Amino acid sequence: MIVNRCRVRASWCIFAGAALALAACGQPEAPGYQGYVEGEYVYVASAVAGRLDALAVRRGDQVAAGAPLFTLESDNEAAAHAQADAQLQSAKAQLADLKSGKRTPEVDVARAQVAEAVADERKASLALARDEAQYQVGGISRAQLDDRRTQHEAAVAKVKQLQGQVAVAILPSRNDQVRAQTSQVAAAQAALDQAAWRQRQTRIDATRAGAVVDTIYQVGEYVNSASPVVKLLPPENIKVRFFVPQSVAGGLAAGRAATIHCDGCSADVAATVTWVSPTAEYTPPIIYSNETRSKLVFMVEARPQASDAARLRPGQPVSVALR
Repeated sequence: MIVNRCRVRASWCIFAGAALALAACGQPEAPGYQGYVEGEYVYVASAVAGRLDALAVRRGDQVAAGAPLFTLESDNEAAAHAQADAQLQSAKAQLADLKSGKRTPEVDVARAQVAEAVADERKASLALARDEAQYQVGGISRAQLDDRRTQHEAAVAKVKQLQGQVAVAILPSRNDQVRAQTSQVAAAQAALDQAAWRQRQTRIDATRAGAVVDTIYQVGEYVNSASPVVKLLPPENIKVRFFVPQSVAGGLAAGRAATIHCDGCSADVAATVTWVSPTAEYTPPIIYSNETRSKLVFMVEARPQASDAARLRPGQPVSVALR
């Protein structure tokens, strides 16, 4: 996780003031405009809190994108992940059960009950036939025949009832039940994804290549969430700020080529103007007038190529020539 950036800069008043002092004394204009190197640092932190278990880098190291930086304790996150996974599997099993209807042994029992009811209905049918024959010859009364017919009708109804139960047993649950359980599965999956994300936050890798400027915590210390542990400076985050008089700023735009000269550098560094301040500055503070507008300066930013940026150090004074 990347949190706020910090810019460490030298006081531009010193450089701009020196340039204006030379102009005020009538000395020839310097071959370049004075400025300084600035670094936009990246503070790397984790979204979760925990004890710092491992620190994979040291101050001064150069790291590539994807390289491990630090690891926090993860026992709690691992347990939460296992719990969320178990809940997801349970929700999926319940959904599968709803879709499949009753189990095979339960259906077999219902079918056996149907077979028993069919046999009883057959017996009742034979008994009814015998009683009807007896009634014709006067062997039984009308009341006995009616009782036998009622028994047969009950046996027929029992068969139909059990056959209906078998048909219901092999059907899946109702659509609203399935939809509700499907939502439970989706919720459990989201909880698992969240637990997995939190577990991944205990191991932080570099998202960009750069130099390790500082490590802020020691192994064994407790780190709060969003607290930076490693301070990085990617080469593309190194830039130069310099100041030009208002007579130059009017014709200056982003994309202009520039050359950076610094003490101790083996060679000048090529750069490109990326920003020109829309706001004027005075050095030293004065009341504006036509006579003093020569002291008006504008801040300009230029960035070197990433391959050359390592030759510059934040806070280093430089001289910049426009091309």
